[in-house]
Amino acid sequence: MLQVQERLKSLKTLVCEIETERKRNETNINNVMRLTKMSSEDKSPALNHKLKTLYKVGLQDAIQEEALIRQALAKIQDIRNIRNERRIQARNAGNKETIRRGALMKMLQISAQTLPLFVSKPGEKIPHLCGSIPADSSYIAKPGDMVAALVKSEEGEENWILAEVVQYVSSTSKYEVDDIDEEQKDRHVLSRRRIVPLPLMRANPETDGQALFPKGTTVMALYPQTTCFYKAIINQLPQTANEEYEVLFEDPTYPDGYSPPLFVAQRYVIAIKQNKKTTS
Repeated sequence: MLQVQERLKSLKTLVCEIETERKRNETNINNVMRLTKMSSEDKSPALNHKLKTLYKVGLQDAIQEEALIRQALAKIQDIRNIRNERRIQARNAGNKETIRRGALMKMLQISAQTLPLFVSKPGEKIPHLCGSIPADSSYIAKPGDMVAALVKSEEGEENWILAEVVQYVSSTSKYEVDDIDEEQKDRHVLSRRRIVPLPLMRANPETDGQALFPKGTTVMALYPQTTCFYKAIINQLPQTANEEYEVLFEDPTYPDGYSPPLFVAQRYVIAIKQNKKTTS
């Protein structure tokens, strides 16, 4: 608990610093706008020089404000990681909390909405597991990570479900995962080819649109209010960081073979995984 309290204290300080910096920057921006308006009538070198100076100050102010915001976001992620580690420790100790289905759906929604947002710097490469960028081929999902898992039912039917990683056993190259739907109470031992790690970061459509699935792409998406992934086509891309994909799920009960448009968060939209041969 002390670890979280210390980070919350640091976060509060950072938020105050961000607000102070924002107010200071706002004053400079207002001055820039005022002088820019004046410069349409006054073409004097002195005014142009003053404007250039204010632009330079504004640029440095923006860099400082960005640095503070990134520090605050990193602190928030630290807190999330600590809480997740404690939840895993409690589960391993047999103190797993039972979550009702309605609460689970809400939790999954919040998890998607609060997934860290990646905002690239100029020239920065988009990392793996950001938006549509898949995991590196050597990547091993960590305990507590959410994944899509291809499991076989008692009837022999295979489905992609939302699951949580318990552990990866390197000696067998297999994962142990728990079905996120606690009504199932199932644990599965699966090979890596049956696991697809979910994104760890959202892509910002305004700066990193190339990390989103293009319109018309066939994907696997989590059907709303369920814990199963199904084939869907991207119908519309998110335009802002808080928007979701609009997708059309394959559904033979409709005349054209697709459901009406439904919204699915970036966290729960993944590339189709083609299995030449699936083994458990």
